[in-house]
Amino acid sequence: MLTEADLPDDIDALKALVIASKAHGARQDERIAELEKLVKAFKQALFGSKSEKVDPDQFQLALEDLETAIAVVHAADEAAPSPIERKRKKCRSANRGALPKHLPRIEEVIEPDNLVCSCGGELHCIGEDVTERHDVIPAQFRVIVTRRPKYACRFCTDGVAQAKAPARLIEGGMPTEDLVAHIVVRKYADHLPLYRQAQIYSRQGIDLDRSTLGDWVGRAAFELRPVFDALVTDLKQSGKLFMDEPRAPVLDPGKRKTKTGYFWALARDDRSWDGNGPPGVAFTYAPGRSGKYAEQILQGFSGILQVDGYAGYNRLLKRASQDIRLAYYWAHARRKLVEITRTGNAPIAQEGINRIVKLYGIEKEIKGMDADDRRTVRQGKSAPLIAELEIWVEQRRARVSAKSPLGEALAYVAKFWDGLCLFLTEGRIEMDNNSVERTIRPIALNRKNALLAGHDAGATNWATIASLIETCKLNDVDPHTWMTSTLKAIVNGHKQSDIDELLPWNFLRNV
Repeated sequence: MLTEADLPDDIDALKALVIASKAHGARQDERIAELEKLVKAFKQALFGSKSEKVDPDQFQLALEDLETAIAVVHAADEAAPSPIERKRKKCRSANRGALPKHLPRIEEVIEPDNLVCSCGGELHCIGEDVTERHDVIPAQFRVIVTRRPKYACRFCTDGVAQAKAPARLIEGGMPTEDLVAHIVVRKYADHLPLYRQAQIYSRQGIDLDRSTLGDWVGRAAFELRPVFDALVTDLKQSGKLFMDEPRAPVLDPGKRKTKTGYFWALARDDRSWDGNGPPGVAFTYAPGRSGKYAEQILQGFSGILQVDGYAGYNRLLKRASQDIRLAYYWAHARRKLVEITRTGNAPIAQEGINRIVKLYGIEKEIKGMDADDRRTVRQGKSAPLIAELEIWVEQRRARVSAKSPLGEALAYVAKFWDGLCLFLTEGRIEMDNNSVERTIRPIALNRKNALLAGHDAGATNWATIASLIETCKLNDVDPHTWMTSTLKAIVNGHKQSDIDELLPWNFLRNV
């Protein structure tokens, strides 16, 4: 703020200050208009009509670009402060957070050019200012040279003594297990296709053909397959799982076009009800969406399966053992009502949403409780709301056209009513599918970056490795560290009978 002390006494200097301040104000107005334009474009991408919206998988990119553009405006503002601000320029305050303590610290001490006072005395240290900045050392390739000396006796001919060559993932090949793990994780966790990795390595003077990288990744996928099988087996021993079937575009070389395959995701996440089973997800590629694939994947599983309303899952209810119960998501029922309200005034749909929101409010209260306590609270608080909602749905269905959007939304609720209400008697069930959607999101991201799988076999390898990497993430295990350790254990003869020890959630216990 301009104060009397900031004003010069000289008339000419005062005029110059006024003119400069006006020019600065005009620049400020221009920057404000520029920021408003950026925000308007971002809102259009977020809230605009369907044809103008940014694809959900590209939304983060739009946000990054907006933040970058805003930073440019701020930088320009800081580079050209007002005449008054030049006298008391201060760095813009920003909440940058604290740098992690586990990072190594490289200290540098910057001393004054002269430690002798103007009076001739020697200066002594009375304190210091300490700042920290985040630095990085770019990825660096190196060569591991292994020498195995040969020894022989001078007095006999009993033979030559030499240490055995260490086991390798790629026999006779160049890469270490660390390098293979690095390539695999960048492809399946960071969504960086092999041809882009080859381009990056080329800039560092490393000539690695994409086909070579593909061979290494394929061999890693083969060695990791038993671990994947163990993961699937462990998940199916649970009493409650999620399942979904995200699409997977796959090349069909014979027809010279793409076809649609599916990554059937089988997920476990018991953290919301304090369960003992560690979280995990296993993707299984299948060329179609028929319920027969779900049935094949779930052989050996019995319990509660939480799914969307896809009719293919009904096949599971026809199993002779009758050992699977299907639970459905309230999130899907609510979403259908929300879509109706977006097209205009829809009081009936809004009332339905409000009733479901009350159920979600109860879920927030019981999150983290054990399954029995959750069931008890639901019986006391949610059950009466569900009873009222059932009557409300029946009454409204009788008044609206069955072919209208509202009629179809209410019909969906009625059709899956038993599975929607199963959460009242089973504390392990969730009202929405957030857990499984978080686990399948990387598949969508990789689909956007890598475009598609090259063939069915490639999609199968994709599913195998993505399962293990995402399970690492769910258990707060670094995928690269886990994969390096696991590949080394495998090539050094880890026993098949102890394969469970290599599962990501057991990794930290064995380190």
